[in-house]
Amino acid sequence: MSELNEILKSTGLRVTETRQVILERFREKTAAISQSDMENELGDDIDRVTVYRTLKTFVEKGIIHKILDDKGGVKYALCKEECHPGHHHHDHLHFKCSVCQETTCLENHLIPEISLPEGYQKEEVNILVQGICPNCK
Repeated sequence: MSELNEILKSTGLRVTETRQVILERFREKTAAISQSDMENELGDDIDRVTVYRTLKTFVEKGIIHKILDDKGGVKYALCKEECHPGHHHHDHLHFKCSVCQETTCLENHLIPEISLPEGYQKEEVNILVQGICPNCK
């Protein structure tokens, strides 16, 4: 737990049991997870509002990042590289398997630089590739 505590402290967050439990869940996962999946895993131990607020705080502090799903939903994954509060730099692809429905970060496959017309300002780029993962092939 000391590594989890260090992650929380380094981002200026107070160490709480709830934050530790949720952060530990992310460290156990190889795929992204939705808020409702997290709630289901935690059962009645942590209420919905607390899960929502914790996820929101973790995104704001650069601990996890959001991944837009093909169905309009949001999933979350642990930031592998060091992100800063309010500034994520996840210029990698995300892959959703059409068989198992898992969404994973493809850290070594970077999104190419996108040039926008004058007057446009990029805030975030999301690319979701869909297909069949190696486990389901």
